[in-house]
Amino acid sequence: MDIQLLLALVLGIATIIVLVLKTRLDAFVALLIAALVTGIVAGQAPLDIVSSITTGFGNTLASIGIVIGLGVGIGKILEVSGAANALALAFLRLFGKGREPWALSSVGALVSIPVFCDSGYVIMNPLARSIARVKRAGYITLALALGCGMTLTHHLVPPTPGPLAVAGILGADLGALILTGLIFTVILLPVVVFYAKWIGPKIEPTMSETVRETVYGTAGAGVRGSTGTALADRTAAGDSTSVAGHDDGGAHVPDGITSGTTSDGSEMPADPSVDLGTPPPGAKPHRVGAFVASLPLLVPLLLIILNTVSGAIDQSNQGVVGTGEYEPSAWAVPLAFVGNPVVALVIGVILAVYTLLPRWTPRTKVQGWFADAAASAGLILLITGAGGALGQVLRSSGVGDALAEAIAATPLPAFLVPFLIATLVRIAQGSGTVAMITAASVTAPLVGSLGIDPIVAAMACTAGSMVFSYFNDSYFWVVTRFAGLEGTAALRGWSGITTAVWAGSIPLLFIANAVLG
Repeated sequence: MDIQLLLALVLGIATIIVLVLKTRLDAFVALLIAALVTGIVAGQAPLDIVSSITTGFGNTLASIGIVIGLGVGIGKILEVSGAANALALAFLRLFGKGREPWALSSVGALVSIPVFCDSGYVIMNPLARSIARVKRAGYITLALALGCGMTLTHHLVPPTPGPLAVAGILGADLGALILTGLIFTVILLPVVVFYAKWIGPKIEPTMSETVRETVYGTAGAGVRGSTGTALADRTAAGDSTSVAGHDDGGAHVPDGITSGTTSDGSEMPADPSVDLGTPPPGAKPHRVGAFVASLPLLVPLLLIILNTVSGAIDQSNQGVVGTGEYEPSAWAVPLAFVGNPVVALVIGVILAVYTLLPRWTPRTKVQGWFADAAASAGLILLITGAGGALGQVLRSSGVGDALAEAIAATPLPAFLVPFLIATLVRIAQGSGTVAMITAASVTAPLVGSLGIDPIVAAMACTAGSMVFSYFNDSYFWVVTRFAGLEGTAALRGWSGITTAVWAGSIPLLFIANAVLG
């Protein structure tokens, strides 16, 4: 590899680490400075560097910016209406006490098959927060389990765009790749849960106070969710449930659930102090059931899934899978429109406002909640865009291509070549989709001559792209900012869990090669 490009990569990463961990500069500024340093050292023209930064920033926000804004709006309405709490309690009853990380990692894996991680995480994160609020502990564990469950299928299972493109490039059978990806996912889910349960309690004390208060409320601001036994003061919430887990009347309430149920077992809003407005005389108390509460989440997800499935079928019928030349047929256009994440989430916002809030809630209150949601999303959007800017500089500087060519020239077991190419390209520029497509493109001429099964080669590309999500990955910033993690805690939590599943995939690749190769 060209020493200049290697130096550019090393200095760019070092710049981010030093600025984020050792200075008072925000991660947004650190990412932009790192992009400038990388471009200059790599030999890019100064104006080209600026162009790459603005292009990467704009392209990233074009794909995820509106989705984040709409998603946090839905989350705010779910929170203030009590809908998120109703969903959390339904989940706890369905999966049982102590299995919440398993529940969220599994749901995340299912959601992320047709939906980009960023969009799915924004939609589902309010559920993780509500479960943690009910338990008064464990938010970081749940946030990591949800996020990495989504990472698995986003990288491993078509019809997610990355694996779908890899299948087309390498000539892998799509059905076989879906089945293999699902097998990998099921085997790797325990890695996700065990790592999240191990690291979550260790880093939850470092969670930002703003996120802590958002999740646990003012009364729970001091909670340190190491074991779930630290309980907030429940007097203000009017909950008569005893700390022992039984109400005064003897009806059993699951241990650790210290809010969200009254002594008669009925559901309460997540924050009873929220004023939804003055009800008219004779109006019934506002209650949101789990089914109605799920509609603002479920309907957008179903629309997006319908768009993805119809698009995959249409591409297959046209014979353009993975070519990038797809134009939707007439029958697929309406589904592509309503299933676009932007349109689907607009529908979700409308459903949230008109099905979750009582009719007497004033318009000014609703608009105020949306303003609060927009304010909380602002920094996430800036940092996410800056991560995209750095990734674009790394791509346009040629660092990713140089790494791929260098690793392809090494004497490795054939099926590990695409795995390591995807690994190094992912570290270099942040995008898992770009990493797996680059690895597939470089190794496609080698698959037949080296005797690698196309399914094994495709899984190597997709698994290698999961490694060490960090500063130049937009999803890193989505997860860590929503979780309130910064610095080394963010690296130990999110970068660590993605690396754990990457490492866990290596023996699975050896087994797959022995069976299929």
